[in-house]
Amino acid sequence: MIYVSIFNSCVDKKGSSPLAQIPIRLIVFMCFALSACSDRESAPITDAVYTASNVHMNNEVISETAEIDALLSSSQNNILDRQTTIFEINPDIIERKDSFSRNSSPTNKQATERQAFFGDLHVHTTFSYDGYAFGTLATPDDAYKFAKGEAIKHPGGYEMQLTRPMDFYAVTDHSEFLGVVRAAADTSTLFSKIPFSKPYNNLNAPENFGTDLFSQIKRLSAFGGFTSELVSNISDNRVSKDQVLKITRDTWSEIVKAADQFYMPGKFTTFAGFEYTPSTLLRGNLHRNVIFQQTNRLPIEPFSRFHSGNPEDLWTWMDNIRDKGVESIAIPHNSNGSNGQMFKLTTVAGDPFNAIYTEQRLRNEPIVEITQVKGTSETHPILSSTDEWAQFEISPYRVGTTALSAIEGSYVREALLNGIRLENRGGGNPFRFGFIGSSDTHSAASQNYEKNFVSKLGILSSTAMQRGSVPYTGLSGQFTYYANRLFSFLRPSPLGKNLFVKLNGAVYSGGPNPTFGASGLAAVWAEENTRESIFNAFSRKEVFATSGPRIRLRFFAGYNFDESMLTSANGIENAYSHGVSMGGTLLKNKSEGESDTPKFLITASADPENAPLQRLQVIKGWVDKNGNTKELVYDVACANNLEVNVETHRCPDNGARVDIESCAINPETGSAQLATLWTDPTFNPQERSFYYARVLENPTCRWSTWDAIRAGIQPRPDLSKTIQERAWSSPIHYVGQ
Repeated sequence: MIYVSIFNSCVDKKGSSPLAQIPIRLIVFMCFALSACSDRESAPITDAVYTASNVHMNNEVISETAEIDALLSSSQNNILDRQTTIFEINPDIIERKDSFSRNSSPTNKQATERQAFFGDLHVHTTFSYDGYAFGTLATPDDAYKFAKGEAIKHPGGYEMQLTRPMDFYAVTDHSEFLGVVRAAADTSTLFSKIPFSKPYNNLNAPENFGTDLFSQIKRLSAFGGFTSELVSNISDNRVSKDQVLKITRDTWSEIVKAADQFYMPGKFTTFAGFEYTPSTLLRGNLHRNVIFQQTNRLPIEPFSRFHSGNPEDLWTWMDNIRDKGVESIAIPHNSNGSNGQMFKLTTVAGDPFNAIYTEQRLRNEPIVEITQVKGTSETHPILSSTDEWAQFEISPYRVGTTALSAIEGSYVREALLNGIRLENRGGGNPFRFGFIGSSDTHSAASQNYEKNFVSKLGILSSTAMQRGSVPYTGLSGQFTYYANRLFSFLRPSPLGKNLFVKLNGAVYSGGPNPTFGASGLAAVWAEENTRESIFNAFSRKEVFATSGPRIRLRFFAGYNFDESMLTSANGIENAYSHGVSMGGTLLKNKSEGESDTPKFLITASADPENAPLQRLQVIKGWVDKNGNTKELVYDVACANNLEVNVETHRCPDNGARVDIESCAINPETGSAQLATLWTDPTFNPQERSFYYARVLENPTCRWSTWDAIRAGIQPRPDLSKTIQERAWSSPIHYVGQ
């Protein structure tokens, strides 16, 4: 969630840093005294310790996780770790007569005319508490200008610009105290004049944009107690609840107004939305982005964790406003950081699922975010030991901590398996979701490119040193390292001791920062670029995710498919007519004289601005007769006309290589397109199963390697030097009935 808010547990109630209360001479003395001591972190590093999948088996990290859990459990005053109700749920709906006049225009186009559109449904601006704390001044207007191809300013002072415009975009600022921190900092507002706001006045004035350690500490300390202090002030009637609500509602109106202003049906689509940001006591991430289909009727204010921290209450709120003509969906994200809570097999209260729960979740959450800046949530190597590509941009920590996130209950492939196991036992399946990607940018600008990735933390990740790809230099690096150790000793926090680490004697930013990824994009197959058409694609789950490139991926299943569909002009028409597309459900074939084994039509096209494709895959999951979940990964098409090995189900090495000194690739290796008609060799018509397609590019340089090249140094030793960008289709479920 709100990254700077982790300092709530590191500061006193007035927001001052304990580090600032210690004489600087004493800090310097202690840091140099510590630096004179030998420590095991100076030993040469030969493998990934903090960022690879084996971090869950690292005893030091496991021990630190236990310490952080104990700290969070005993933290009585940390509002971020507790469910606190501040506001009553307001059922009012606002009729917006000035909303976009062409909100409703059903298309007459057919399914066969659907095109791939790419966008981002997870974008934060200056109105988010953490976005403003990171120095972001860009507004929703700026966000949409960026998405349409214009350059905007990063908090670090440089320009950000896309090489190609987005097709759709949604600003999803945090609903928690929406716009309030900006109002406290802006000395032209009435809210800035009250005593509570004084410490935050002019926080983002030009003179406060330093990138040195003490500038960052100053910024973080100033904001460390904002949320808890505001809750305390509201509870004690020192700050007017109505005044805060007015700021929230006015800000919400500005966000919606911007969405309408930049909506261009047929060319560029915007959605009104917000991020609902609850978490468990131990910082298990339960965040959702809520996206509205239209803007002519909307709730008076967005739903926040201060209305309820229970996502089931969010669904009830969505159902209630749906009854009033307001259609919306919620999109869970960062299940990898949920500590096993996003896809646990009980309700929030710990009760078993029932039909009401299942139907409500399916109705309100048809899709999930499988990849974004804070890691990929497809699967984990410990869960999928036979999947050689499972270790992809794994970020193993809970949000805002260096505590490990539990693996079980946190990844979508396992959730899909558990869902069909529940069905086999006669229950419902609440995990029949489709896949999208998004960025979770906090600078208003989508971050999808490895070459120019600047993370999500604004001024706090504007340099390669801050991102953790380049070491701090000289005495400043050693001081930073030991100051952090001293700070964590004096005042333990969920950030732990490893915000800075030593690798081969060099000091790097540690914790989550180097595990962040330049991901991702949401993609849909829709008839036209309009709110209606794209939202309908969300609802029917004909959507796919990419890690950033604009790969086009199609996936169909049916019983009457044949090889001619791969080349004929009406191949896609036949696929829609005689089968189901991604996100659909395939029933058992009951036609006389026809095969009961389905065929899968899969096509993928490379992004011409990125690397060629290397292989096309199908991931299958099922539950056997003994109730055990099973999964298999099949390579089904290989680049350069290579053949899949019939025994291993793997493509041979296609010779793709990356020059780590320059990041150059051999572009003649790989394919611009891959397509196949595939039959599952282990298909059992009696077994429930799911299938989804995954396509992989040839390897390219990871963002951290690009940073190192620009700095003229070797890449960080415990980070992957390369990455295989990819796309995932939404699953097709076979129900066997």
